[in-house]
Amino acid sequence: MSISIPRPSPDEYTEWYAGYIAETSDIKDLVTHLGRQGDETRKLFTALSEEQANFRYAPGKWSVKDIVLHLADAERVFSYRMLWFARNDAQPLPGFSENEWAGAAGAEVRGMAGLAAELFAARASTVALLQGLGEDTLARRGTANENRFTVRSIAWIIAGHELHHLRIVRERYLTS
Repeated sequence: MSISIPRPSPDEYTEWYAGYIAETSDIKDLVTHLGRQGDETRKLFTALSEEQANFRYAPGKWSVKDIVLHLADAERVFSYRMLWFARNDAQPLPGFSENEWAGAAGAEVRGMAGLAAELFAARASTVALLQGLGEDTLARRGTANENRFTVRSIAWIIAGHELHHLRIVRERYLTS
């Protein structure tokens, strides 16, 4: 069974995430998209050589491996926020610093196949969570990083966040 997840209105997320929501303008069925996107992303990243996976387009920028692990970490954080809000917990959740996390994650010593598998597993878990939610749950709200969100807005943010990073990877890392 696939749940229909309507696109969120701007009052369901903070302005900082508007760009990610905009990335999803062509998506009609979010849950189907997330499942397909997870598989396509895994295939894209597992096809890279270790040289491509370790590439940084400029000093101080993340490698492709860093991006993949960032996507997995962010997927887990966003998915946990969805779960928290879906269960109607009123306690606010903290934010996280993607740059600090990337610096501590150790992506450079990991193989790309393992990183891509980890991201794929995180996505599969997100899709399973979404498929188990009722339509009434999607409008529930919660606070993360001192901002208010709905469950459905976070689902759309997950898709847009990955689209954003995939676009950057294709534009800045896989040019040749």
